[in-house]
Amino acid sequence: MLFKLSFENMKKSIKDYGIYFLTLVLGVAIFYMFNSLDSQQAMLEVSESTRSMIQLMISMLGMISVFVAIILGLLIVYANNFLINRRKKEFGIYMTLGMGKRQISKIILLETIFVGIVSLVVGIVIGVIGSQFMSILVAKLFEADMSDYTFVFSKEACIKTCIYFAVMYLAVMIFNTFTISRYKLINLLNANKKNEKVKIKNPIISVLVFIFAVCMLGYAYYKVTAGANTIDTIDKLLPPVLMGVVSTVLIFWSLSGFILKVLQMSKKIYLSGTNMFVLRQINNKINTTVISMSVICLMLFMTITVLSSSLSLRNTMQSEITEVTPVDINLYKTANLPEKYKRYGVEVTTTEEQRQDSRITIQETLKNNGFDMNLLKDVVEIPVYATNDLVLGDFFGDKADEVKQEYKQISYDTAEQIVKISDYNKIAKLYGLEEYELADDEYIVICDFDSMTDLRNRVLNDDDGNVLTIGGKEYHSKYKECKEGYIVMSTSHTNTGIILVPDNCNLTENEKEQTLLAANYNAKTEEDAEKIESIFVENENSELMKNLIDKNIELNGFTKKQIIEASVGIATIVTFIAIYLGIIFLIASAAILALKQLTESSDNKQRYTILRKIGCDERMINQALFRQIGIFFMMPLILAIIHSVFGIKFVISMMAGLASSEELIPSIIATVVILGVIYGAYFMATYTGSKSIIKEE
Repeated sequence: MLFKLSFENMKKSIKDYGIYFLTLVLGVAIFYMFNSLDSQQAMLEVSESTRSMIQLMISMLGMISVFVAIILGLLIVYANNFLINRRKKEFGIYMTLGMGKRQISKIILLETIFVGIVSLVVGIVIGVIGSQFMSILVAKLFEADMSDYTFVFSKEACIKTCIYFAVMYLAVMIFNTFTISRYKLINLLNANKKNEKVKIKNPIISVLVFIFAVCMLGYAYYKVTAGANTIDTIDKLLPPVLMGVVSTVLIFWSLSGFILKVLQMSKKIYLSGTNMFVLRQINNKINTTVISMSVICLMLFMTITVLSSSLSLRNTMQSEITEVTPVDINLYKTANLPEKYKRYGVEVTTTEEQRQDSRITIQETLKNNGFDMNLLKDVVEIPVYATNDLVLGDFFGDKADEVKQEYKQISYDTAEQIVKISDYNKIAKLYGLEEYELADDEYIVICDFDSMTDLRNRVLNDDDGNVLTIGGKEYHSKYKECKEGYIVMSTSHTNTGIILVPDNCNLTENEKEQTLLAANYNAKTEEDAEKIESIFVENENSELMKNLIDKNIELNGFTKKQIIEASVGIATIVTFIAIYLGIIFLIASAAILALKQLTESSDNKQRYTILRKIGCDERMINQALFRQIGIFFMMPLILAIIHSVFGIKFVISMMAGLASSEELIPSIIATVVILGVIYGAYFMATYTGSKSIIKEE
């Protein structure tokens, strides 16, 4: 009997379960998709380093899935609470007819199991289909070969999803039983006659609070944009973040106190159609949902900022990676090692063999340790100098105090790197960069790290402040700004500055800081290139690396392939985690908004009945409902977008050299699409559900 009643109730209340079902299905599908990557990566043809990156991403996603499960669990409990409140009168009638609370709990238990099983099955089916596209996305992001692609079903992800959601449903069942046990018959029968109490705020106080909140928010925006260079630790970031959170709450709190009064001044707007009804409904909603609106706004802000910034990071790194990796390999080693020196704050004693090796070229080191130099071509090796007589603080001269006050996080005691012009031109020619010429008393600064370029240009633009003393001789800057260039490959433009000097500059052998070698592999096929690569990368199989390790000779470096794989891996991990969390936050925000609106529609059925009685037709009522829901959905979104403009600027400034504002447009478009699909789906589901609710007798 209870089984049949539960099944009939579920069919009858299918429209009430719309948002609940949508949330469950999306949650299950996304959870499965992101946890099935372990099975998908098995079919990808990738290198060992890339495979280890994918494994790292999978393990990180596994840990994040616990957090995601908690969010989804709380969301499901919240959504289920709406359904319970929606059916209070129905439960009251059951109790009047003699049904006990235990039997009512059993009915709800069976309904929860029905909905849970259906949503779990549908969600996993959608997740399995979606995971096939995820495989393509993973392959594209990691630049993997998918020639052996086959349809993949992840048994592990399916089991994990079922277990996680079974625990969530169990929590819902316990919550339902506890909730029903606390209800009294009189409250259940009169549930539809109760409305939330609305407290009227003083309009003057509300305006003052609004102005204060806007000013505080403006200051927080300033701190994370124009003043971002002063934020070098988490504790300095915390104040503007807290100001943003508090001001968001105050803005929503104050709006309900004066927005209606302001709109009432325009009789043409206020008295037109059903605007009076809509505006009063919106005013009451803001008044009673300040905290939830603030939380939703902040979650949407996180979604937009995280998605846009992470996608921009990956796009930038991908677009720059080819440009900053022009050769197959870079090797470098410290020159002129002393008997004792500090490394990472620890004093190190060097051997005579190490000191002898530090005085010879990298090519000689390679030959002495069994490497065949015929495996390399286009070999260029140059010395890089550094002297304590020229540190970064010296470069800024009279502007040093001003710059240090503004950029406290920079290490101004670091010695400047100095390269002779002919040596740099050798590297530049190999890399395909611009070559330069210098007079005997000139120098050039090459720098491609944007923020440091701007900082150095302050000095170079000043005629009185661009004189450097090197080796007892004064040199003037040839140009009024830094020139683009670099000598070491990297994942992006990260050269913070190298001083180019004439060949006759008095730099001694003792001032040689390191030697740098750049070269290409002498290989005709990809297989030959991989064999040469393995000599430098796979330590356990490399005779060269074994010899260097045995002699404690530090020969460092990286290959083009390593840089590209690391860049792709880091960017992809960040992007995947951002998409995962961003979509979950978006679902949570939209679901809470939808359930709030459905609750309001359920509570306000009588008001819509009154509208019909005073002559409003269904078209006018539907328009009023559409505008009401639209405004309710748009208010937190608009403020979240404003927050995001400044949030993204801050993130981009913090990732200077890794991401650029030019790459934001495609990232923002992708974010808008994701936001539009999910947020729009919840909006339409809410509007459809609310229309059904207000038509009920």
